[in-house]
Amino acid sequence: MHKILISACLLGERVRYDGKHSSIHSDVLQAWEQQGRLIPLCPEVAGGLPIPRPPAEIEAGDAKAVIKGEGAIRRKDGSDVTEAFMAGAEMALALCMQHDIRIAILKEGSPSCGVNRLNDGSFSGIKISGQGVTACLLAQHGISVFSEFQTEEAETRLDQLTRYHFGE
Repeated sequence: MHKILISACLLGERVRYDGKHSSIHSDVLQAWEQQGRLIPLCPEVAGGLPIPRPPAEIEAGDAKAVIKGEGAIRRKDGSDVTEAFMAGAEMALALCMQHDIRIAILKEGSPSCGVNRLNDGSFSGIKISGQGVTACLLAQHGISVFSEFQTEEAETRLDQLTRYHFGE
């Protein structure tokens, strides 16, 4: 059975930077949870950051630069939290490799998990197209990443993987 990595906050775990969760209701996710497919993880907490924690943003919103060691993730006060974010992203990737996970459902807008958009790095609330470091690292390794707003697309991808795996 194909497992699916999911941002822990989407399942109601209070792991967000503000100590809250981002629980969503989705029939798809509910079915996957009942089937035992979901493996929850908060990369930021896994990387050693506390709950709650000051918000952080990727400089210029460029996760690829961060992954290459050429960019940074900073708090508003300028403190660098790149190492913790990268450690969490690498733990997420290791978990995916360990469980042969090919799909991840991640929290949109997060500097770790953003799939399609995130803050621009200026702490002004401006959103730009881009990915968080975990989403970017997973995608670079062939894992299909989807936001909580794309569960139907993720379900289609799971169906494709299942048909391919069983040769249907």
